Amino acid sequence: MKKLLIATALAGAMLAPQMALAANDSVTFAQRLEPPGLDPRTGAAAAISLTTLYNVYEGLTRVDEKSMVHPALAESWTISDDGLTYTFKLVEGAKFHDGTDFDSSDVKYTFEANAAEDSQNKRKDRFTNMESIETPDANTVVIKLKERRPDLLEQLGESTAVIVDPASDATNETMPVGTGPYKFDTWTKGDSLKLTAADTYRDKDDVAIKKVTFRFIGDGSARLAALLTGDVDSADIPNELIGNDALKADFDILVGNTNGETILSTNNANEALSKLKVRQAIAHAINRQEIIDGAMFGFGTPIGSHFAPHHPDYIDLTGTYPYDPEKSKQLLAEAGYPDGLELSLKLPPVDDYARKGGQIVASQLEKAGFKIKIENVDWPKWLDEVYKKKNYDLSIVSHVEPMDIGIYAREGYYFNYNNTKFNEVVAAAESAASAAERTELLQTAQKMLAEDAVNGYLFQLPRVIVVRKGLNGVWQDIPFFVTDVARMSWSE
Repeated sequence: MKKLLIATALAGAMLAPQMALAANDSVTFAQRLEPPGLDPRTGAAAAISLTTLYNVYEGLTRVDEKSMVHPALAESWTISDDGLTYTFKLVEGAKFHDGTDFDSSDVKYTFEANAAEDSQNKRKDRFTNMESIETPDANTVVIKLKERRPDLLEQLGESTAVIVDPASDATNETMPVGTGPYKFDTWTKGDSLKLTAADTYRDKDDVAIKKVTFRFIGDGSARLAALLTGDVDSADIPNELIGNDALKADFDILVGNTNGETILSTNNANEALSKLKVRQAIAHAINRQEIIDGAMFGFGTPIGSHFAPHHPDYIDLTGTYPYDPEKSKQLLAEAGYPDGLELSLKLPPVDDYARKGGQIVASQLEKAGFKIKIENVDWPKWLDEVYKKKNYDLSIVSHVEPMDIGIYAREGYYFNYNNTKFNEVVAAAESAASAAERTELLQTAQKMLAEDAVNGYLFQLPRVIVVRKGLNGVWQDIPFFVTDVARMSWSE
């Protein structure tokens, strides 16, 4: 079937090579996953951030592809000597897409809502750490923290910290309103999301792309076909298709880094999985390179804990539990399962690392004495059963936020990992007074996760994207998932 789709795409491209190619003021992206909603503060899915962050919504700051922080809704800031008080001067002339003026009261409203008891913000802890939010005038916000957060400026540029219009807060899931360069146009569920340049945007004359379309195409071969027929201008496609000769003439292939850690998520509250020897047996059963080669066609870097290899504080812990299926069998027997252990593996709809990788992981675990039942689920079911209800044994997913090692300290998180000492180490790292102290603590935290075998640590998710020649400004590296369209343009 895959070969047929590719052949059809090639034929179509040869017959009509100019069909549906983008005008100089529009661009179409193929996105494998459709967002479950359009408010990045309340949803965990990276697809929300990919479509809305820096396009529809803005934060006080903006982070570029090299993780450098830039002004956004805040034009400048000062930090007190003790690192606890941040004073932001806001840009003047910013408006929400409904015509409402942006001012300091919107920042206060948003951050206090993010910290509220009923908040669904996945990084709620960042906002509960704000002791007070003061607005001495319309263009000034003073934030006093309970504990130091040296990464706060970067965090305020992430999707969880976008500023919303209080009047539209209740409807942002389906009709988002922000201050960004693009306003919401239409969302045809199951098909596409369309944005148009916002007349309200303060720097609208600097925005070259006026129309943006995100097409949701789950099948990798179909995304390739859409590229070749001119229906889309950029897409990630299965790594095994990257070498297709038909791409060479009209497309560039960008290979970079993400902060995504691909893991075998483990429910540590499961009776069997709560036993260290069982988790160690899983760790010894995993051959990371085999997964990278088989599911990712060689793209990816092995990891031994929940940390990205390009980070300066990273340490290589892949040797903590080396591949050894016989050792796995021994540990299983010692844990009380001499005849093996049956576990379910719930896989989200990601064709490479989850579905292909899941088949490989299941085979590896079965060689080590486990009995694995694979269940393929769609994203809504995964979010409901795995992420929210924690009704699972194992899963495979990529966690893509920068510096998200702190999720292991989050009460009620779906790993069900409870380690008071680890929580203390992470808290100390987040408020560390010096870079050297922070490095030492973060490396200690990495070692604790590796030794506890909390999850099966597989590989860093690579960034591999196909871009039509002439489209400039597409990020090669993505420290978090964003499509920064306002900084793109077509060559003349």
